[in-house]
Amino acid sequence: MTPEALADLVRTAVAQLLADRGLDVTTAPRQVTVERPRNPEHGDYATNVALQLAKKVGVAPRDLATWLVDALKDQPAIAGADVAGPGFINLTLATEAQGAIVEDALKDGYGTGTELAGQKINLEFVSANPTGPIHLGGARWAAVGDAIGRVLQARGADVTREYYINDAGAQIDRFARSLIAAAKGEPAPEDGYAGTYVGDIAAEVLRREPGALTDHDTVRRVGLELMIDEIKRNLSDFGTHFDVFFSETSLYESGVVGETVAKLKANGSLYEKDNAWWLRSTDFGDDKDRVVIKSDGNPAYIAGDIGYLVNKFGRGFDLCIYMLGADHHGYTARLKAAAVALGHEADDVEVLIGQLVNLVSGGQPVRMSKRAGTVITMDDLVDAVGVDAARYALVRSSVDSSIDIDLDLLRKHSNENPVYYVQYAHARTSSILRNAADLGITPGGDFALLTHEREGDLIRTIGEFPRVVATAAELREPHRVARYLEELAGTYHRFQQDCRVLPRGDEETTPLHQVRLQLVSATRRVFAAGLGLLGVTAPERM
Repeated sequence: MTPEALADLVRTAVAQLLADRGLDVTTAPRQVTVERPRNPEHGDYATNVALQLAKKVGVAPRDLATWLVDALKDQPAIAGADVAGPGFINLTLATEAQGAIVEDALKDGYGTGTELAGQKINLEFVSANPTGPIHLGGARWAAVGDAIGRVLQARGADVTREYYINDAGAQIDRFARSLIAAAKGEPAPEDGYAGTYVGDIAAEVLRREPGALTDHDTVRRVGLELMIDEIKRNLSDFGTHFDVFFSETSLYESGVVGETVAKLKANGSLYEKDNAWWLRSTDFGDDKDRVVIKSDGNPAYIAGDIGYLVNKFGRGFDLCIYMLGADHHGYTARLKAAAVALGHEADDVEVLIGQLVNLVSGGQPVRMSKRAGTVITMDDLVDAVGVDAARYALVRSSVDSSIDIDLDLLRKHSNENPVYYVQYAHARTSSILRNAADLGITPGGDFALLTHEREGDLIRTIGEFPRVVATAAELREPHRVARYLEELAGTYHRFQQDCRVLPRGDEETTPLHQVRLQLVSATRRVFAAGLGLLGVTAPERM
């Protein structure tokens, strides 16, 4: 029985208890929390439902908890229940209920759910300017954004991964001028882009268009195409794939920006001041009104943002998630304000802000890229530690915090390296299953034989997986999956140390060996599923 199933059982018991005792059944909670206690001697799970409900029904918490314990003891899935402290309830699962967790984990789709079914989500992430290689911040979003998409899909959402190409604006002209300077052997313009990649792209532009040096537009077009192709290739090599690459220029060419501005003028959401047009964003929760059309008649950057929202909602998305860098805090309020001005709910837009990533090697920060010159790129990180270690290291911490990635640590083949620790645990389960197959031992047997403390710990940890995935999807926090896998790895290593899975030498195979093998098989599937949600491989040999 998973924690979710146990919570449903407790919730049903609470509702029945209230009805039987003539108490207000409308106070019955829609959801009940059950958690694993820190001290395993207190039981498999604990709930504080009596403490939460007591005041509402006018009953002392311990009395309510005592009544609920009496009701739960009659449930076949509950082997024991008792009251602790002011009204906590400790629960111990019956062996059959623990066995059900293993059976569930052996089924395809364990950890998936349907609570987000029918929700169409646009997930925009990375969206780095196509003027240079993807830097570390973009790499973090490539790993985290892809993992968020995976956990959302695992819980039933229809997710479209989208990359917004900022191919309109002054930065593209600066990029083109930088290419021309590099092709002529001149220094980069003061406001331009440097790094060996600029020279490489300039050379390729000239190879394709030998006369391009005298044609700024050709350099701009071909250079942009080459940079975008490289970005797409790097993302693909990193295991991050997008459904849509959306051009900012297309917003203006399609007329959607102009049409939207006209609509907002007509409905009063825009007003004129100082020869510019302003969005009444303070009416919708922003800290100040925003210029949409500048005094020179040109659209401000937010004009494109508003047109892009119109485009996204026009494609039928229920929720638009933006993943932006640490310098984009002001975008949360303005994007939500734009959504409301367009007739949507503020909650139809969600903005995630990521913090900085630093590389450390030999105890010292790594600051310069051989290729980009001024910033460390995603390729620099991958070249140093590989795709799996890079993705895992970028995902395993909350995006709300800056992270230091220790390159020396990620190169180690030891338990100090978190990705190695988890992948090695999966490889150990695979090795045991291979050896069992060689010995002709098949998994199976009676789960009631799994009475060892380490077996119970492993079963309950496996049982947490669906809830971890659901929470990761709800909070957009895939690092919860990584930390869970590390906990599972530790629990599994302790189990294997204390519980012999395969017979030694001429020892006969027993039902206990077979049922433990079943438990190992379930553990392996959870490792593989969890690593898959992070876009990290699950090697069978290491």
